Amino acid sequence: EVQLQAPGGGLVQTGGSLRLSCAASGFTSGFTVDDYAIAWFRQAPGKEREGVSCISKDDGSTSYDDFVKGRFTISRDNAKNTVYLQMDSLKPEDTAVYYCAAMGLCVLVPQAVGYWGQGTQVTVSS
Repeated sequence: EVQLQAPGGGLVQTGGSLRLSCAASGFTSGFTVDDYAIAWFRQAPGKEREGVSCISKDDGSTSYDDFVKGRFTISRDNAKNTVYLQMDSLKPEDTAVYYCAAMGLCVLVPQAVGYWGQGTQVTVSS
């Protein structure tokens, strides 16, 4: 079974930085992060899950939702089979549970996700 492990959350002050990691493993066929588009979603209390960023499987192109553009950076390390989300200039409204996810194409909607990783809590204090 495909598994996506996503440690790296925590508590940080406004303006601070965190880096989330999404490490992939799978069956004997060998799930690798460049076999899929890998995305990050987040869900704040009382709100719907929303797409944050995605890195494509083919050319590694990246996309970001407007509320994180310029502050967050997604990257992929194929040798480590890991995708990262570097989050800088964090704001209290970034507080949420963050999830990594695997999909065929970068479409930042939950319905497009094939596999979900475990969530990790990110809390930004004011």
